[in-house]
Amino acid sequence: MSNNTSDFTVVLLGSDFNAYGMARSLYEKYGQPVKAYAEKALAPTRYTKIVDLSLIDGFSEDPKWIEEMLKLKQEYAKHPEPVILIGCGDGYAELISKHKDELNDIFVCPYVDYTLIKKLNSKENFYQECEKYGLPYPKTKIISKKDYESNDDIEQPFGYPVALKPTNSVEWLDIHFEGRKKAFIIKSEEEFKDIVGKIYDNGYTSDLILQDFIPGDDSNMRTLNAYVDKHHEVKMMCLGHPLLEDPSPSSIGNYVAILPEYNEKLYSMVKAFLEKINFTGYANFDMKYDIRDNSFKLFEINLRQGRSSFFVSLNGYNLADWAVQDYAFDSLKDKETVYANKDKSKYWLWLGVGKEVFKKYAKDNSDKDYALELINKGQFGTTFWYDKDRNFKRWMLVTWMKHIYAKNFQTYFKNK
Repeated sequence: MSNNTSDFTVVLLGSDFNAYGMARSLYEKYGQPVKAYAEKALAPTRYTKIVDLSLIDGFSEDPKWIEEMLKLKQEYAKHPEPVILIGCGDGYAELISKHKDELNDIFVCPYVDYTLIKKLNSKENFYQECEKYGLPYPKTKIISKKDYESNDDIEQPFGYPVALKPTNSVEWLDIHFEGRKKAFIIKSEEEFKDIVGKIYDNGYTSDLILQDFIPGDDSNMRTLNAYVDKHHEVKMMCLGHPLLEDPSPSSIGNYVAILPEYNEKLYSMVKAFLEKINFTGYANFDMKYDIRDNSFKLFEINLRQGRSSFFVSLNGYNLADWAVQDYAFDSLKDKETVYANKDKSKYWLWLGVGKEVFKKYAKDNSDKDYALELINKGQFGTTFWYDKDRNFKRWMLVTWMKHIYAKNFQTYFKNK
């Protein structure tokens, strides 16, 4: 069967960088715009010819989401080819998984069952899985709303600084207060009590994770994207070495510069885990190197591609096409696992900020020197600025986004 777009349709849910990166990966290979649905039009998918975006009010949660999906199902029922549904955010991935049984007679849903997604989406449960399968993770204490409401002082077993983050990333999206962050690095007992109070007083109900803070700057982080086929076999793994993270409170921890990296030990550890739990679809892991015991500690698994995962396609491992090859062409079953980034001469640096911001704020070390060499050779790229989708309005947007990033770094970045 020829690999052409009449043999399949991909439907993306979302309008963010992740959605644009997936659409770009498909457009790069097949030359056709990709259909997407979302609640809001975000900057990355504005003024583009490669994403055909439809907006649906209230599309981010049930019951509206499934009502609209059942309508879309009727529309796509006319399609004889496989229609592959890919969520580009935690909420969409969870919704697809939850309603898989209602959708999978028309849509291909490359997601694990809802019981597993609920287990893995909660950091608390993910760490229990790490314990079970012998994966390293940071020392952790769970804090519940009940602990907070008991009025007893919550015991903090680690020294300061400590990391504090919500276990439920989907619920956290709806919680708002001054000083809210994606994750907190807390430096004193007073700050600890203040932040826990603000979180629960503003409506958050799930548990919090208090964590031993792993020392070191952004360049100790790693991110790993994987694709697991319908037979639960890992077919592709691509490791990235972030050199810089977004410092602004709402986006803290989002990578803005990634070098490809190869690490056989990490690949085999994650591959064994994904296959043992019968995973399927896209997965993204965040981890940090701990100099105290020379191990990579896993922070979380995202049951979708990462926001910055276009670095995978940029380095030649077209991320969106794995699901197409798997479900439209059934071409992965006899293929060996691809362990990406063996050939250092082919590395491309992925940037989510302007070059000047990277040069100024990334920690000076040999990895930064190497990244600067790649920039000088022209071996770098972004998700957003795509040579086949350029126009004046997108140029204005990218210029504005670079300006905002530069301002955020100036305001929030502190040397670590």
